[in-house]
Amino acid sequence: MLDWQDGQPFSKRYGDVYFSADSGLEETRHVFLQGNHLAERFAALSAGESFCIGETGFGTGLNFLCAWQLFERVAPPGASLDYFSVEKFPLSDDELRAALALWPELAAQAGILIARWHRRVPGWNRWSFAGGRVRLTLAMEDVEQALPQLPACCVDAWFLDGFSPAKNPEMWSDAVLAGIARASRDGATLATYTCAGWVRRGLQQAGFDVERAEGFGRKREMVRGYLSSVRTGRLAQQGVSKHERKTPDTAIVIGGGIAGCAAAHALAQRGIHVTLIERASQLATAGSGNPRGILHARFGAGMNALHRFVLAAYGHALALLDEAVPTDRALRSECGLLQLAATEAEAKRIGKLSVQEWPAHLLQVVDAAKASELVGMEMAHGGLWFPAGGWVVPPQVCARLADHPLIAQRLGCEVTALERTASGWRASGEGFAVEAEQVVVCSGHQAKNLSQFAAFPLQAVRGQISILPATAASESLHAVLCAEGYCAPAVEGLHVVGATSTFDDAATDLREADHCDNLVKIAAHMPVLHQALGDAKPLAGRAGVRCSVPGATPLVGEVAPPTRYWQSQPVAGGGAEQSLPHQRTPSHRVATAPGLYCSLAHGTRGLLTAGIAGEVIAAAMCGQLPPLPQSLLDALAPLPRVRNKGKCAA
Repeated sequence: MLDWQDGQPFSKRYGDVYFSADSGLEETRHVFLQGNHLAERFAALSAGESFCIGETGFGTGLNFLCAWQLFERVAPPGASLDYFSVEKFPLSDDELRAALALWPELAAQAGILIARWHRRVPGWNRWSFAGGRVRLTLAMEDVEQALPQLPACCVDAWFLDGFSPAKNPEMWSDAVLAGIARASRDGATLATYTCAGWVRRGLQQAGFDVERAEGFGRKREMVRGYLSSVRTGRLAQQGVSKHERKTPDTAIVIGGGIAGCAAAHALAQRGIHVTLIERASQLATAGSGNPRGILHARFGAGMNALHRFVLAAYGHALALLDEAVPTDRALRSECGLLQLAATEAEAKRIGKLSVQEWPAHLLQVVDAAKASELVGMEMAHGGLWFPAGGWVVPPQVCARLADHPLIAQRLGCEVTALERTASGWRASGEGFAVEAEQVVVCSGHQAKNLSQFAAFPLQAVRGQISILPATAASESLHAVLCAEGYCAPAVEGLHVVGATSTFDDAATDLREADHCDNLVKIAAHMPVLHQALGDAKPLAGRAGVRCSVPGATPLVGEVAPPTRYWQSQPVAGGGAEQSLPHQRTPSHRVATAPGLYCSLAHGTRGLLTAGIAGEVIAAAMCGQLPPLPQSLLDALAPLPRVRNKGKCAA
C-alpha cells in the first residue's frame, strides 16, 4: 500500500521510499540511465535491432518512463526497446496516477502507461507503446518465480531497484542474482543505488565484475557492473547473436481472420513488410466474420497452462483494442460480462475462484442481487463479473489491425503450396506467387491442405449464432450474459445469441435445429431473459467454422524451431526409450526449415488469444523478448504436441 511522507511516495509494506527525496527523476537518470551508459548504447543501435532492459521492482514505473523517453529521443528509427520488469505488489490505478503526477515532464508517457495499467492481470503482461517501438513486459509475481521463465542470455542492461536490501532482502537473494546473471547477455551491464557489501559479493559470485561509483544526492556511492564471460565460465554467447537478432525485412501471413490480422499487425509494428494473403474476397469471412463477438475469458481455480494463457491474453487483448479500436458503439462496447453460476459445476468453479484474490478491475464474484443490478435484469444466480468484458465487431477489429502502411493485402488468393527458397519461402496458388524471408500460417483448419501441416491434429468446429429482435423488456439488458450459451445486449434493436459447437463439420448453412439449440440454452440458464424475449424468433443468423485441437490450447510459434531437439532417453526405472522434447543436445536434431511459424486452433477464444499469439510470433521471428513465460511458450509450441500424436500440453 502506498503512503506519503513529506510529499513523497512511501511503501508501508517495506518501510522505504520509492525514490530519492532530492529528485527521483534525476536519481533514475544518474543511477540507471547513466550507470548503464544507455544514451550511447541506444544511439548506436541500427534499424531492426532491439535492446532489452531488465528491472527488479517496477514500483511507480518512473524508471521505465525515463528509459522510454530517452530511447525515443536518441535511438534511430527502426530500433526498438524491450523492457522487462517484476512487481509482486502493484500499485492501484489511483496510487500510480498520484505518484507519476510528481513529474510533469513525463506526463505524455505517464498518461499512456496509466491507461494500460488498468488492463493489468496477475502474471505476465505485455503492452506496446510508441507505435510498437517500445514494449513493456511486466511480470506481476514473485521475482524468484519470474526470472527462471526468461530466456537465457536476453537482457542487455539491468536496473536493480527493489527497495533497500536491508528491508527487502528477498529481492537481493543469491537465487535472484543468479537468475539475473543467467538471463544476461555476455557483457550485459547493471546499475543499482545500493552499495551493500553482501550485494556486491553476491553479484560477483553470480559472475559480474562490479565497481563503486559516485552516487546521487545524499547517497555517496552506488554500484555498477557488467557480466564477464571469463568470470561465468561461458565458452560462448548462449543467446542470439547480434546479427541473428536483426528483424527480417519481409514476411508472408496466410489467413485473413483475427489470427492472421493480429500476426500481420505485430510484424508490421516491427518494421517488417508483410503480405497478408486471404483466399476470400475480403478479410474476416470465416470464423472471424460474426457481426458481434464477445470477450469471454473463462478459467478455472487450478489455473493450468491454458487458463494462465487465457488470463494473459485477456489483459493484452483489452490493451490492444484500446490502441487499435476505440470504444465506439458501432465497433465495441465495454459493457461488462457476467458468467452465471447457473449449474452445479459452474457454481463449484466460481466458488473455488472466489477464495482467491483478484483485482476488482479484472473480475468480481457477485451474488444474485448484485448481478441483477449490474446487468439491468433480475438474475436467479450470481457469478463472475468482468467489468471490462463486452463485445466487439470482429470484421472491424481485423480491418483496423490490417490497416498499416507495411501490410499489403492479397485477397481472393488461395495458397495451395508452400515451399522453401534460397532466401526464404514461396507461397503460391492459381495465378500468383509471393516470396518473403519468413512465413506465418494462420488459416485455421484449412492449414491441413499445406503439406507442412498435414499431420497437425486440426479439427473444424462449426458454430452458429442467432440474431433475435429485442423487445421492450429485453432492451433493459445492458451487459453480456454467459452460461452454456450467451446473449449480448441489443444494438439497433437486435440481440446476438450463441453459439453452437459441432466438431468435424465445416458446413456454413443455417440450421433451424441450431437456432433452437441456442434458444434452449437461454431458456435453461437465463429464464428471465428468455421470458423478456417472449416469442421472438430468429430473424437471421450466421454459421462459421473455427479451428481447434485436442486439449484446446492453440498452436503458436515456430514450426519445428531449429533450437529444439528430440533425444532418446531411458525411462526412469527401466531400459526402454522415449522421445522427450526440448533436449538441447547436438545429436538427433529435427530436420526442419527455419522461418515457418503458425498461429492456429484458437477455437472460441480467438478474439482474446490472437493478439498475444501475434506478439509471440513476432518476438520469436525478430529474436526479441517473448511476451509470455517459457512455461507457456512450451505449452503453445506446435512441435511437441504434433510429435506426441496431438496430446496437448495444457
